Amino acid sequence: MHSKKESRVAVITGSSRGIGRGIALELAKLGYKIVIHSQTGGHAAQATRQAVLDAGAADAICLEADLADIDQSKSLACHVFNHFGYCNIWVNNAGIAPDIRLDLLETSAESWDKVLSTNLKGPFFLTQTVANLMIKHNLLRKTTHPAHIVFITSISSTVASIERGEYCVSKAGLSMVAQLFACRLAGLGVVVTEIRPGIMATDMTSGVKEKYDRLIAQALVPEGRWGTPEDVGKIVAAIARGDLNFSTGAVVTVDGGLTIPRL
Repeated sequence: MHSKKESRVAVITGSSRGIGRGIALELAKLGYKIVIHSQTGGHAAQATRQAVLDAGAADAICLEADLADIDQSKSLACHVFNHFGYCNIWVNNAGIAPDIRLDLLETSAESWDKVLSTNLKGPFFLTQTVANLMIKHNLLRKTTHPAHIVFITSISSTVASIERGEYCVSKAGLSMVAQLFACRLAGLGVVVTEIRPGIMATDMTSGVKEKYDRLIAQALVPEGRWGTPEDVGKIVAAIARGDLNFSTGAVVTVDGGLTIPRL
């Protein structure tokens, strides 16, 4: 574990609950200073802050921003670098599902715009800002330790769900965004990694728990269980330790074997 003076800084968007919270807890165990981001703050964000401090974080702060608003997202990134002076790992995790799952033939333009603004447009321009700040920091400090940007996408990048088409499109687009930034930042001291979770036990899937309980029991997932936020957090912790420093652009699937082609 790093001393408080030496501790590295991690930002996880959408980390007051779910996968983001699981990532924050795993990085806290490594002694990171943690920035907990949420759209509106509140009790969940404060509870996560206390949990990461209890888990070993050197420090933890809560910040609010609507990442669909480009100005707010830029302000978030600038606040982090102004406050800490640097950021070692930035995790683009925040995302939303459609308010109502509708058949592809009934998807509304309003739902499309809302989901893609939050899940795709927002992370693209936020990452643009973060990358520029990371490059500037690396040049000024002449650091030899790479910074990391992680995109939490989904198996929905490649697995079609016709009752939430806008979500699938947003995640497919975000997968390409990860590849683009990996290419652009290679050699500039920033490593980019994409993580694709499968069926995860979070608030987002609580409304379809019965459905997936049944499908998992029928061997949909070879490992025979739901994924957990901790499963994703452990992959991010490996990235934060530097285990994937020569793997920029890598796609890590965390789905218990769900997307393995099978007969």
